Amino acid sequence: MDFRDTMQKVYSWACQIGNLGLWIIWLLIHFAVDLWYFALHIACAIESYLISSGILKRYKALDIDKLRYLAIVIESEEAYHIPAVIQLLQWLVDIGVKHVCLYDAEGILKKSKESILGKLNNATLFEEAGESNLLLDHKHITLEFASFPDGKEAVAKAANLLFMKYVKLGGSGKIQEEKIFTEAHMSEALRAVGCKGPEPDLLFVYGPVRCHLGFPAWRIRYTEIV
Repeated sequence: MDFRDTMQKVYSWACQIGNLGLWIIWLLIHFAVDLWYFALHIACAIESYLISSGILKRYKALDIDKLRYLAIVIESEEAYHIPAVIQLLQWLVDIGVKHVCLYDAEGILKKSKESILGKLNNATLFEEAGESNLLLDHKHITLEFASFPDGKEAVAKAANLLFMKYVKLGGSGKIQEEKIFTEAHMSEALRAVGCKGPEPDLLFVYGPVRCHLGFPAWRIRYTEIV
């Protein structure tokens, strides 16, 4: 009986020591992974700073002129972090991006556009930009602010315009083929109501979301989304 009790105690101690060893190993692995990601984050931050300051020329051969128009979709919670958005825009200015559309579904960025423009001395509203020589400057950027209601309003205006047009066609007795609704007619109507903005070459989703959050679909038919 004493031998059996002794064996049970030894087995219990062995289990406790084994569990303690596994727990220590798990802590060491967890610490090593955390340390690795921390070092990686520091390295990325240093690399970003060196690239922005012009010290590191890794992206010197990047042909940024091919990116004529960039759209950035920002999730509403992220849109409240205006300093982070300004930092992102400043980085885009540094690499030579000239035309950017900022989009969030609730229009938070649009409400804060005066603050954003005030922090960026080299920024101009896209609607107000003309063929100014400033726009040819490498350090200048034009900004467009968009939100989900803009798309709904644009579609409503375009649909109303098409409706009025086809009502007139029906009353004039023209042939039925002229009253067929096509994508080209919709594009023309959107352009007529002033809502046919440029189609971005690239749409960048900024934040945890992985969708365009209602960005006007007629503007991203051939847009690459990342």
